[in-house]
Amino acid sequence: MFAAGQKEMQQMDQYTMEQLGLPGVVLMENAGAKVVEEIVSCSPCEHPKVVVLAGGGNNGGDGFVIARRLFDKGLNPLLCLMVNPKRLKGDAKIHFQVYLNRGLPIFYLQENAIEAFQGELEKADIIIDAILGTGVNGPVRPPLDLVISLVNEYKGKKLVISVDIPSGVSSDTGKVAGHAIKADKTISFVFPKKGFFLQDGPEYVGDWKAVDISVPHSIVMDLGLDLPRIITKKLVKNYLPERPQHGHKGTFGHVLVLGGSRHFVGAPIFTAKAALNSGAGLVTLAVPESIYPLAAGQNPESLFLPLPEVDGHFARAGLQELAARFRQFNSIAVGPGMGRFPDGEEWLKTFIGLLTNQPLVVDADALYLLRDELDLVRQYKGNVIFTPHPGEMARLINRTVREVEADRLGIAKTFAMEYSVYLLLKGHRSIIATPDGEIYINPFGHDALGKGGSGDVLTGLITSFLAQGTAPLKALAAASYLHARTGEAKAKVLSHYGVTPLDVIEGVREQLNLISR
Repeated sequence: MFAAGQKEMQQMDQYTMEQLGLPGVVLMENAGAKVVEEIVSCSPCEHPKVVVLAGGGNNGGDGFVIARRLFDKGLNPLLCLMVNPKRLKGDAKIHFQVYLNRGLPIFYLQENAIEAFQGELEKADIIIDAILGTGVNGPVRPPLDLVISLVNEYKGKKLVISVDIPSGVSSDTGKVAGHAIKADKTISFVFPKKGFFLQDGPEYVGDWKAVDISVPHSIVMDLGLDLPRIITKKLVKNYLPERPQHGHKGTFGHVLVLGGSRHFVGAPIFTAKAALNSGAGLVTLAVPESIYPLAAGQNPESLFLPLPEVDGHFARAGLQELAARFRQFNSIAVGPGMGRFPDGEEWLKTFIGLLTNQPLVVDADALYLLRDELDLVRQYKGNVIFTPHPGEMARLINRTVREVEADRLGIAKTFAMEYSVYLLLKGHRSIIATPDGEIYINPFGHDALGKGGSGDVLTGLITSFLAQGTAPLKALAAASYLHARTGEAKAKVLSHYGVTPLDVIEGVREQLNLISR
């Protein structure tokens, strides 16, 4: 599955109509029919009162079909037209005329007081938002801004379903410039829209589902469109490392976790535990020697490599000893709990220069220490994985967090290609970018993962899958999905407030069982 923007959807619609010969009026009929199926399936009662809010464009045309077909289902919906009917044109005008020809009831916003409209909303069980669709650019103008505000007052009281995208949300950027519908559910046509996963989008979209309206997915290849992919359970099932029944600890790889410091003991332990719980055969935890007793006491499953230190941080004196053992490891994670220290930049620069050919995951303060030496990773040609959160990403490229969040897809893609790295840009909807310019979006995860240590768990999952022989892109996609879904599952039992990194580590095994089925 892909995610598309306004221009790409227009191209696909045009191709379907002009090259495949399927008229737009038929696509609109298909779209409305699919939305009606979803309305019926998720209705809060047997005979719901449905109010359909229709605008003047193609989204409004979908609304005309929806209202008509709801009548055919035996319901008694009310179609509320938000614009002067003289503004209707094209396929939307055709479907409006069909609705008129049926003699079905219409509430005209321009002919009624706003109080009368509000009264109709009050009677509704379900409100259908077919006002603006994917063509929004800039703030919503009056009186539609007031309409949207009134609908949002019923959030949590009525079931609000948006058609294709919540009105007021940019399909390309997710930006809301003023007012937008806060939907409980969004029924999107062909593909989810990029804006579902960017900026304000996730706050407004609610649950989403992409439905088939007879625009074949193969059009993406036919048109040569460069679209982000959506990470799904089916994709991840194919990306997980294989587990041969005759395998042993050597079969499933040896992970090296390099991290920890006097003030941050827990982070590398979370990483190591996550790697073991997701299938790694062996994990060696390399930590400053002063915290070794504490780390070993909390993580008896791991092997340990205490290294020389200065003031609770790694010292360069231990690098040669470490380098002599590099070939034992199938993947390496550096950074969890490592902290920032005076010699840190030189330590990390020397460390990277000693590497052999294992995939390397760079996380946490290692990203900070490497910020001025990014050219070092180019030589490894895609064997290095960066996992920054927005603040770390901003430091890497000397931009603000606001600038990063405003262009997550573009910044991730540009950085990955420029430095020949795999990048996982963390966030409410994480973005994965490859050195070849591919983009993947993880549509899962929520606030339950918003605790210190959560990123260290993710690093452990990535490094584990790499050690088991999974290619970097597949390891990132599988780990990101697994991490997010585990957090969601644990929140259902422990609440959104109470999920800890250790809960996620424990839950990983259950989630792997579900994915593998």
